Amino acid sequence: MRFKVTVVGAGFVGATTAQRIFESGYADVVLIDIVEGKPQGVALDMLSSGPVIGTDAQIIGSNTYDESVNSDVVVITAGIPRKPGMSRDDLLMTNMNIVGSVTAEVAKRSPDAVLIIVSNPLDAMVQHAYRVSGFPKERVVGMAGILDTARFRTFLSQELKVSVTNVSAYVLGGHGDTMVPLIGSTTIGGVPVAQLIEASRLEEIVQRTRDGGAEIVGLLKTGSAYYAPSAAVAQMVEAILLDRKEILPCAAYLEGEYGIDGLYAGVPVKLGAGGIEEILEVELTDAEAAALKASADSVQELVDIMAKA
Repeated sequence: MRFKVTVVGAGFVGATTAQRIFESGYADVVLIDIVEGKPQGVALDMLSSGPVIGTDAQIIGSNTYDESVNSDVVVITAGIPRKPGMSRDDLLMTNMNIVGSVTAEVAKRSPDAVLIIVSNPLDAMVQHAYRVSGFPKERVVGMAGILDTARFRTFLSQELKVSVTNVSAYVLGGHGDTMVPLIGSTTIGGVPVAQLIEASRLEEIVQRTRDGGAEIVGLLKTGSAYYAPSAAVAQMVEAILLDRKEILPCAAYLEGEYGIDGLYAGVPVKLGAGGIEEILEVELTDAEAAALKASADSVQELVDIMAKA
């Protein structure tokens, strides 16, 4: 019997995520959206590709949550996307209401599911979903660090003209302007990156990583990134459903780790069948530790705004 994954939001991120999971063949997919006919049409189109790509997985679209009952994983991508000139934080109140409503609906129908939050501003939204769902912290996780790390690794591989598989890196902290690429532990084929790229150029790459989402928004003009975000979500879903015990940077609820308490932040975690099975504490330089604290403080500001709403 295949697993069951629900993806809420049939926009570009949600639809592409559903496609990646459907094509993997290990899970049946329910795609939910409020726009009548949209998830049904998208799902039928994907389903018709099954014979071509060789999968017997099923995918259906729906405008209600009833089909999501007893999902193993629920991915929440619902919310308004960024437009040029907008920061992720500009989406806060609108997406808070959307994510809160979606979380309440899916939590009722799939009380044992792992929730993966993708909506922006990511860290604040996963904090809100954790509160609304009432789920244990292990089963509410945010996608961001994998995406940010992938962008960082991409830019480094381009700079040095090496395979992305030779680039080992982490980007921690909040998914936004204060994210923290860990230069001290970044290696290229085992060689510290600081030995291969001069400091000023390295800082430019770090800044491009922080601005990676905005760069894409500026180019697209009418939307935001979805290919790389959906790939990151699919990696998380696979790690959970297949119990891979994979170490990945994700937004996790911290209770003292890295000196942060009662707040979601991007850190390395072990993802398996139980969701977040362990939080790993990597050694940080003093500058990295200070940057991570500053990133957490910016997330806390958003959480405080939501608490007053």
